[in-house]
Amino acid sequence: MLVVGLTGNIASGKSTVARALAARGVTVIDADVLARAAVGPGSAALSRIVTRWGPALLGADGALDRAALRRHVFGHPAELAALNAIVHPEVARRRDALLDAARTRGERIVVCDIPLLFEAGLTGEVDVVVLVDAPAAVRLERLRRDRALSEEDAQAMIAAQLPAEAKRPGADFVIENAGSREALAARVDDVWRAIEARAGVTSA
Repeated sequence: MLVVGLTGNIASGKSTVARALAARGVTVIDADVLARAAVGPGSAALSRIVTRWGPALLGADGALDRAALRRHVFGHPAELAALNAIVHPEVARRRDALLDAARTRGERIVVCDIPLLFEAGLTGEVDVVVLVDAPAAVRLERLRRDRALSEEDAQAMIAAQLPAEAKRPGADFVIENAGSREALAARVDDVWRAIEARAGVTSA
């Protein structure tokens, strides 16, 4: 089974690519979904988070207040590292279980959508790396338009990630997403056909 690592910096369009692949019937394992599940009410990870940062991080329903947590760790490398040490192992465990299930079903290709694939040092755990990228100016405009962020906040979010320029040499495929939806769809088609060829899969 070929494991594809799909990644891209914020506002690159990675999620759009992931949805396009899922629409093809491809199994897409979303790290963000796994991370939310990992810190769900009653989870061991949530208990450890509350122990470290206090019960003020819990909402009235007992769920994690993710915005409050971000305020504690954003811009504080040591705090972010502590959070990652709590959450990442549980996310990895859940991802491995889903990969095992896909392997048992006989799937030939599975996509792991991992925003921090490079930052977390996970490139060696996938067979193919696909990077979705767009110029920083384009991503900045998308963040301001789609999330109603100030330019300062949007710039801070972009700066918090490893620059895409440092990731491109480690990618097997780069999907440029600075143009139209049609251009993006065409590039996704091209990349996916190449990945199927690597996996020995013949498109219908």
